[in-house]
Parts: sequence; structure tokens; C-alpha cells
Amino acid sequence: MSNRTWYVAVDGKQAGPYPEDQFLEFIANGQIDRNSLVWSEGMASWQRAGYVPGLFAPVQPPPAPRQAPPEAFRPQPVAVAAQSEDFAGDRLEAEFGALPLFGRTLLYAIGMALIVTAPWAAASFYRWLAARIRVPGRPDLAFEGKAGDIWWVFILMALPGIGGVFALFLTVKTIRWLISNLSSEGRRLGLTFTGGVWGYVGWVVLFMLSISTIIGWAWVISAAMRWFCRNIQGATRTIVFVGSGGQILWRTIVFSLVCAFIIPIPWMMRWYYRWYVSQIALG
Repeated sequence: MSNRTWYVAVDGKQAGPYPEDQFLEFIANGQIDRNSLVWSEGMASWQRAGYVPGLFAPVQPPPAPRQAPPEAFRPQPVAVAAQSEDFAGDRLEAEFGALPLFGRTLLYAIGMALIVTAPWAAASFYRWLAARIRVPGRPDLAFEGKAGDIWWVFILMALPGIGGVFALFLTVKTIRWLISNLSSEGRRLGLTFTGGVWGYVGWVVLFMLSISTIIGWAWVISAAMRWFCRNIQGATRTIVFVGSGGQILWRTIVFSLVCAFIIPIPWMMRWYYRWYVSQIALG
């Protein structure tokens, strides 16, 4: 639990977040007792500290409150952060070289097209990407998934004629595999992707419909990215996407126009992908 952060209700007001080491010191010093209301990521609601496993010795705690604490006590960083393009959280960074990124993307596309090599092409590409993404507080990000984990998914995705909801089911399966295999300093992060297949289907349908508006698709992408980040569970900090539809729109237009000259494609890919990574922030 060393990476968790905690909130505590003090005189009717929310205090925190506190790193777990500091939070445990408060308990040891008597600043937080069994009756104190506390909350940490993963808890459904505020609870008396005496009812949270592991915080106190196993003795009979005081009676639990009959009425839940006011909603104002619940930390709600996701809703605030997702609305703000000026979100002050730590941003992710990507250290992609233009030519290596282009080459790796090309190898990935060829590997998927050959079908048999699809699982190895995907696993190799994800490992390369993860190693070049810098996450504040999480050194040495890595991807530990193996080609044999869900090889059948990549084979089916690469087969011609696979489409509809089944193809989207395979995509969600791949996303869950990707997220669950991220690690830092050789240890799995314990992340899971909880977004459902039908939720993903809804975003795909909405995107297809938005294309008819010429520009509306950019705002759909922005909202879908926020949905994606909200459904990454198990992190010690809130994960949010802060890019706006307008930012996505003008960057995509510039990317498309410049890539028409062919030669700048690797550099434009790096510029475009690095921006997307930088719009993922930790609250």
C-alpha cells in the first residue's frame, strides 16, 4: 500500500491527499483515530478508519455511522480535471525519435498485415513505445506482455472479413491486455481497463456519425480519450486527458497537409504522437 494516498475529514472539511507513510504517522501519533472519516482510491465511500483493514489492530471498532458522509467530502478530481485544458497535473512525455518511430510503425503495420506475425509485431511495438514514455513518479515504464498471451486475438484482428462488434470486442480485449501488462522498475503497476465493449462501440458509432459534420469528430475523439483515461483503474493518481477538440482538429489538419509532401511524414508523426502523449496528465 506504500504508493497510496489518503484523504481525511477534519472539522467538517476534506484534508489531503497525504502519502501513506505520512498518513500512518498521523495514526501512530493519535491525530487520526478509529472514528476519523478517511478515503483512498479504490474505496467506494468514506469510512471510519477503524473499519479500514490494516490501519488499526483488530479490535471492535465503534459503530459505523447510519448515514453516509455528505457528498462534498468525496474527492472528485476527475470531473474537474477533465473540464480544464489548463490542468496543472504532471504530464506524460514521449521521447520518440522521428525515424525510429516511423520505422517501428511501418514494421508493426507489415507484421499485422502478414497475420501470422501479428502477435509478435504488436508485442514488440508496445514494448518499444512504453520504454519511451516518461511518467512522473514512475521510472522505467515498460510493457511486459508476451506474444503468446492472447495470440489468437491478433490473428483474428488481422484476418480479412473480421468486422462489426466482434472486431471491437477484440480491440477492447487488446486494450485490457496492454494496460494490465504495464510495469515500472520491473514491477507490474496493477492497472486494469474497465471500459466495456458496448461503451467502446458507442464511441465508435458516435465518431462515424460525427464525420458528417466535417469537424465534430475532433470533439468526439477528445471526449472518448477522457472516457478511456477514466476507465484505467488501479493507479495511485487520477489519470485524465486534457486535450480539447479544437487542439485535435488544427493539429490533424496541419499533420495531413504537411504529410502530403511525403518526406516530412516521420517528423510529423513524432510531433503528432508526442502531443497526444503530453495531453495525458496525472492529478
